[in-house]
Amino acid sequence: MKVNIRQIAGNWDAGYVLDKHSLHSEVVGQNALGYPVWNTTRTEAGEALFQLKYRGDFSQVESLAAELSESIYPRFDRVGLIVPMPASNFRNRQPVTELALGLGRLVGKPVFDELLTKTANGQQLKDLTSKADKQAALADSFTLHEGISNEGRWNALLVDDLFHTGASLEAACTALRTYRKIDRIYVAAVTWR
Repeated sequence: MKVNIRQIAGNWDAGYVLDKHSLHSEVVGQNALGYPVWNTTRTEAGEALFQLKYRGDFSQVESLAAELSESIYPRFDRVGLIVPMPASNFRNRQPVTELALGLGRLVGKPVFDELLTKTANGQQLKDLTSKADKQAALADSFTLHEGISNEGRWNALLVDDLFHTGASLEAACTALRTYRKIDRIYVAAVTWR
């Protein structure tokens, strides 16, 4: 998979994203309900993520997890555990959790998929345009569930699908930093908007 790695800044210790999500998008008409129909050209990572997240194609997990393990994971020092970004919407299978589990298998690290949960507040972040609005909507929305039984402090890798303003990742990192067993926090995302 061809990628264009970008470093991302936030309240984490280091963070990277594989590639831009979309290269070009234009309205080409309307559907029977009057909603716009888009013709979108995506990067390889963007198309794989789109197929996984919006078309339920879980066969994309393997290639995306492999790319994360090859292109981003080696940039972090002594990752002890992986945490998937909590989902905003309920699905029987969560794409980000599946990505984190796939990455964990490839790099031999445990995945703590219930360390963080997100409280549904009814507000869709995609409907908000500014980082400040997103931060306000995310206030106190992440809950930490202490589940690390080993002694010591561990570097955590937080995995997400789409990076935009960073507000969600920053709120998740703020919650993770309250846990005495978490040391450094790294972030890996598949695409940026």
